[in-house]
Amino acid sequence: MAKIIRFNFKGINTLHKPPIQFNHMSWSNRCIVFCGVGFGSGLLPKAPGTFGSAFALLFIPLWLNLGFLNSIYAIIFMSLIGIYICGQTAKIMGVHDDGRIVWDEFAGQSITLLPLIYFGQMSVFSALIGFLLFRLFDVWKPWPIRVIDRQVHGGFGIMLDDIIAGLWAALCIFIYLNISLA
Repeated sequence: MAKIIRFNFKGINTLHKPPIQFNHMSWSNRCIVFCGVGFGSGLLPKAPGTFGSAFALLFIPLWLNLGFLNSIYAIIFMSLIGIYICGQTAKIMGVHDDGRIVWDEFAGQSITLLPLIYFGQMSVFSALIGFLLFRLFDVWKPWPIRVIDRQVHGGFGIMLDDIIAGLWAALCIFIYLNISLA
């Protein structure tokens, strides 16, 4: 029998997760949680991190328009406010690093794309490779991501493991582009 995803006035329930009770939140908390769940991209019942990362690809025109250095500044800002957003969202939802919190994927995926911007190699194919690499590192959690994921808590911990996954993926792209463009 198929599981039912319920969308009703009591909140949003994505199968086994506790529902998000938007109607019981203040407007400021609604805004924080809405950002934390990636403007809704993290509310899909299967693979919310993947959908959050895919949603982050919509930022590519912004990063290209800003250029490399300004994109770094914007991503740092995104990451810093993400510590607060993710921490507060987890607190409001009552679940640490709930899979529906995908603001951290926004930052990690954006970091992954930085070498493509730097080398001027952004394309649909290269963005897809960046997406796949980020998801690989985010799911696989090689050292030190796994350690951080287990030992660093709060908004900082939620953000940090994805930032490092983004850095690992960006490093792979950077090395590849350095070799292939040499």
